[in-house]
Amino acid sequence: MKIDYQEPSKDLLMRIDIHEKYGSANIDVWTNELLRPQAGMNILDVGCGAGKLSFLFNDYVKGKATITGGDFSEELLEKAREKNRKVGANIDFQFLDFNKPFNFPDNTFDLCTSAFAIYYASDLDFTFGEAHRVLKSGGRLFVSGPLPENKQMFYDIIREATHAEIPPMPGSSRFKGDIYNTIDKIFAKTELHKFENHLTFPDVAPFIDYVRASLGEDRKLWTSMFNGKDEYEALIGKIETVAKKWLDRDGKLVMTKVVGGILATK
Repeated sequence: MKIDYQEPSKDLLMRIDIHEKYGSANIDVWTNELLRPQAGMNILDVGCGAGKLSFLFNDYVKGKATITGGDFSEELLEKAREKNRKVGANIDFQFLDFNKPFNFPDNTFDLCTSAFAIYYASDLDFTFGEAHRVLKSGGRLFVSGPLPENKQMFYDIIREATHAEIPPMPGSSRFKGDIYNTIDKIFAKTELHKFENHLTFPDVAPFIDYVRASLGEDRKLWTSMFNGKDEYEALIGKIETVAKKWLDRDGKLVMTKVVGGILATK
């Protein structure tokens, strides 16, 4: 399955910021409580982006683990390296394309993670086979991503505004089915955990910021709904009108992020 998709870094960082500002729960706390990384571990974060998960683990173990973050976006890797220098961490951020062989020996890592990234892999058997290969015996894989019931309000407002079907989202449409089943087939033990975060928007503006970060002109997943800048802005206007109607009716906009965490043991 070829997936021609790359989220612009500014959109990704905007969405992370909105989650932190308007969310009711902290996915970082959930992740650390679930995984409990330990000092002395060798950890690989695949699709690390600007290093959010890598820095989370580094802080949790007080710099006493060996952490490698890999991504194919040089722009995001440079942001991660800049923060690495700024905070005095010793995380190794390097290029990694999860559609190609991982540049690590067999049985290297105690923990391999991927937050909202690796589920865009073209060949799931290959990519998760690589994760399995580089993990030590008893090592763990943790993959997080949206479940099918994720952010229903967001999609409902867009449906009402456009009277159109939402294009398939590779993350939520694959996560609970193909991805879970592939990991379960390769690994000795597989568990599915669930995290919910209620984002409460007190007015329309931050919600529209979130919409723009999800429907940006260069996001190829959404181009069935608009063609060019004018159609994109017209679409945003329709969504804003419906969002204002919902806000007037309910006094706030509440969007629930529903995230799955697949935890597997080699």
